[in-house]
Amino acid sequence: MPITRLTPADAAAYRALILQAYALHPDAFTTSATERTGFPLSWWENRLAPGDDAKEVVFGAWEADSLVGLAGLSFEPREKARHKATLFGMYVDAQHRSLGLGRQLVAAALDYGRSRSGTQLVQLTVTEGNAPATSLYLSLGFVPFGTEPFAVRVGSAYVSKVHMWCPLHGSMA
Repeated sequence: MPITRLTPADAAAYRALILQAYALHPDAFTTSATERTGFPLSWWENRLAPGDDAKEVVFGAWEADSLVGLAGLSFEPREKARHKATLFGMYVDAQHRSLGLGRQLVAAALDYGRSRSGTQLVQLTVTEGNAPATSLYLSLGFVPFGTEPFAVRVGSAYVSKVHMWCPLHGSMA
């Protein structure tokens, strides 16, 4: 299945898939479906703006004309933090898991980060106890550096988030 950088033309498919992710896995995302459902299509199109200097990029996995997986990369705009990017919105729908799409999506995001001048590392958070996602990130070179307790409230419960980072150009020690 091809992995491509999404464009504004893909906004409706992107919106539908990420809202599905938020609804089905509320403990995995900091954003909620309720929070984003009302955003106009133009907001989603802007998130997928083309160009080498876009502040966010999103990659998608496609089966025929259906978007089945996502991973985004957000670039830090502040001068002192421009060397960092954040992986966000990683999701593969249930019917397409265990096919290696998550690995391909994250690898595409990391490759893009490497190609962007000045970007030295990618950070992410993963819900504590999400073994499949944690294993994937570890296998791609991410290293945990702390756990944020009570990071996200889901209903009346709280989940902790493990913070991880990955150097893009060898060791940063």
